[in-house]
Amino acid sequence: MLAVFSGEVVEVPAELVAAGSRTPSPKTRASELVSRFLGSSEPAVSIQLADLGHLAYSHTNQALLRPRSFAAKDEIFCLFEGVLDNLGRLSQQYGLSKGTNEVVLVIEAYKTLRDRAPYPASFMLSQLTGSYAFVLFDKSTNSLLVASDPEGKVPLFWGITADGCVAFSDDIDMLKGSCGKSLAPFPQGCFYSNALGGLKCYENPKNKVTAVPANEEEICGATFKLEIGTLTHNKEYYMILRSDSAEYCIMETFKILFLRWKALQSSLRCIRRRCSCGGGSMQNSVHGGVS
Repeated sequence: MLAVFSGEVVEVPAELVAAGSRTPSPKTRASELVSRFLGSSEPAVSIQLADLGHLAYSHTNQALLRPRSFAAKDEIFCLFEGVLDNLGRLSQQYGLSKGTNEVVLVIEAYKTLRDRAPYPASFMLSQLTGSYAFVLFDKSTNSLLVASDPEGKVPLFWGITADGCVAFSDDIDMLKGSCGKSLAPFPQGCFYSNALGGLKCYENPKNKVTAVPANEEEICGATFKLEIGTLTHNKEYYMILRSDSAEYCIMETFKILFLRWKALQSSLRCIRRRCSCGGGSMQNSVHGGVS
């Protein structure tokens, strides 16, 4: 899969720029990268996001346990690779049908947290269990969310093209030809969000993710490492809950119900306001007729 975004969407990571500067190497423009991907991955699906970016994927050379999928809904586009072990339980929590696949679930989970409560992306990502990597773009807000599972079971790389676009792909050789040394593995257990301050670890978002220069002979120019900090008491408790599926399921179900309750409250307030405005207009009409 391939996702390319312009500087309007993604702030170019300084670490990748520095990696390319240390060892200059040939690069190509983003348009050439997309053309090369489509030419080598036929048949392929390609989606142009105006001047903001480009998404493409193909089932060619797809690993059996890492299927690729794509979905779009309400101006939210998502490329997903891998499988979720808890897909059934999460589908039930979010009120989705049994036939829902991983990419649709990610879109619906993102929408729920975006629309109904100010919960961070790390909350949604902490619910996912399995082998996965995905790229989600919300065109309505120009928001980008990219994530990899905690163990990095699905390879994902990112780099910078010659014209300053940021590209994501599961194929390192594809990116190498267009990004040169401005290339790095996307760190496992992390997410990138242009709306939430860039690259973070979703298991412990307060810990900083830093870039380490790679050796000259390596394909990538840098790797990203998580600075290990001290876990808080709440974090330790949360990790215990993850190992106890029954209690964790109850906790997550309660959170989803709470979000729905908040949405219902908001809807009721809107209805009351409309009724109040309608009542006031009716009274004014009656008084006007009497006089």
